[in-house]
Amino acid sequence: MPDYKAPGVYVEEVERGPKTIEGVSTSVAGFVGVSERGPTEPQLVTSVADYNRKYGGYGTSASWSQYAGNAFLPHAVEGFFTNGGSRAWVTRVVPTPWIENELFAEATLDDGAQNNPTDVMTVTATGVGFWGQNVVVDVGPASSGDPDRFMLRVGYWREEVSLSGNDYDDLIDPANMGPPDHDETYDELSADETDSNYYLNVVDGVSNLVSLTAEQSGTRPAEGTTKLSLSGMGNKRKTMQSGDYEGVLNKTDGYRSGLEAFTDVDEITMVCVPDEHHKNGNDDAVSSAVKDHCENLEDRIAILQAERNADLTSGPPNAVVSEYVAFYTPWCTVRNPETNLDLPVPPGGHVAGIYARSDSEHGVHKAPANEQVRGILGLNRTINRGEQASLNPKGVNCIRSFRGRGIRVWGARTTSSDPSWKYVNVRRLFLYVEESIDEGTQWVVFENNTEELWARVRQTISNFLTTLWEDGALMGSTPEEAFYVKCDRTTMTQNDIDNGRLICEIGIAPVKPAEFVVFRISQWTAGVEGGG
Repeated sequence: MPDYKAPGVYVEEVERGPKTIEGVSTSVAGFVGVSERGPTEPQLVTSVADYNRKYGGYGTSASWSQYAGNAFLPHAVEGFFTNGGSRAWVTRVVPTPWIENELFAEATLDDGAQNNPTDVMTVTATGVGFWGQNVVVDVGPASSGDPDRFMLRVGYWREEVSLSGNDYDDLIDPANMGPPDHDETYDELSADETDSNYYLNVVDGVSNLVSLTAEQSGTRPAEGTTKLSLSGMGNKRKTMQSGDYEGVLNKTDGYRSGLEAFTDVDEITMVCVPDEHHKNGNDDAVSSAVKDHCENLEDRIAILQAERNADLTSGPPNAVVSEYVAFYTPWCTVRNPETNLDLPVPPGGHVAGIYARSDSEHGVHKAPANEQVRGILGLNRTINRGEQASLNPKGVNCIRSFRGRGIRVWGARTTSSDPSWKYVNVRRLFLYVEESIDEGTQWVVFENNTEELWARVRQTISNFLTTLWEDGALMGSTPEEAFYVKCDRTTMTQNDIDNGRLICEIGIAPVKPAEFVVFRISQWTAGVEGGG
């Protein structure tokens, strides 16, 4: 109770009635795969250009294709954004020994003293692997001419870099290496920690190529050009294994890699591993790991794809049968922008983009099917109606070409045999409702567990579900037919209340897609029944 001591009028804000539940986003994708460069921690990307800045190009350079096996990640990300996606998290996968041995390329810059130079800064590539050896840093005078300030230029070339006594300007000359594939310039940097342009504050967390470590404060590095070098690679494995995609959790420092790294990224609602059928391990191991990841977290769905020339007569592999899995075939053909050649790629990235587009245009309750696949030249193989008739009941979603209508996703099923979870949109609708209610009712925790609280909870959830019904996500001509919410003595015993449990029971009637549209047509002779 407020403590009133002086006479007067007191105005108090009293919170009563329901709170608002805001629906969570359903269109954030998570991609795990091999990239040209970049960090191994999950990064948010919002466009193809953003991905290219952080992770590089399309896999034609020898510096990374030697260990990539398959390298479909950049094509999947492009397919996602081309088809309507706007936000995606990406985790770069590398051979696990590289992470365990912290194989970062780096260089140490000194103050340039002739007799006894002192190290003042260490420059480290943002991610492990060979690519860091192609990063060159150059320290030069600041544009202002202030001797206490300096300019830092960082360049990355996809091919092997040899300084051979050249400085940065010589290196970028077209007669030599030419312009870098990615470059960054930071001007007017200061070694003074109190300065607003202190180099650690300006570069760290901003650069897509390097991170900096101060070895000695207050001293700027000497001018000169330096190439990052990598030591300790030795005979470390270069080929990718299934476990690299699945990822690891280092319990000592909490570091996660691969698919495991997405455990802490709560906003992801769909997961795709474009290289899930790599050839250096059990072909179903990665697919099964993605399924398990989604089942364990219960807040996202796995978008899996068949192998390129898979025989699906028996349906999807047993390892991927789940209400949290959608399985697609065949592969799509795209134009590789760097080689200008046709390339077959798995369809998962494009399908994820269609999920996002359908959610934006219609809502998560609408089946993400009968939607045109954008940004592809064709399909790896043609599937006709007869073939799909045998695949669809087994949970294989086909992508088909229709004359005059383009190439479309022509299936919206999970791989589950449970009729309740047969459709992708039903599973995703429940994930949306569960996550929205979970996040929108956090205020309830530690409130007094009384009838007043139960009423507020009922009204809060009912308001949210009513809006969902008005949007067409639930069946029924009235809200009472569409859902129910119970939170009272019928859902809780006195033992529950004594042990701090508030139990709310919710039932919703989801809409299901008109998967089979049947028109019954008969011949009718006008006037026969009417007698004239």
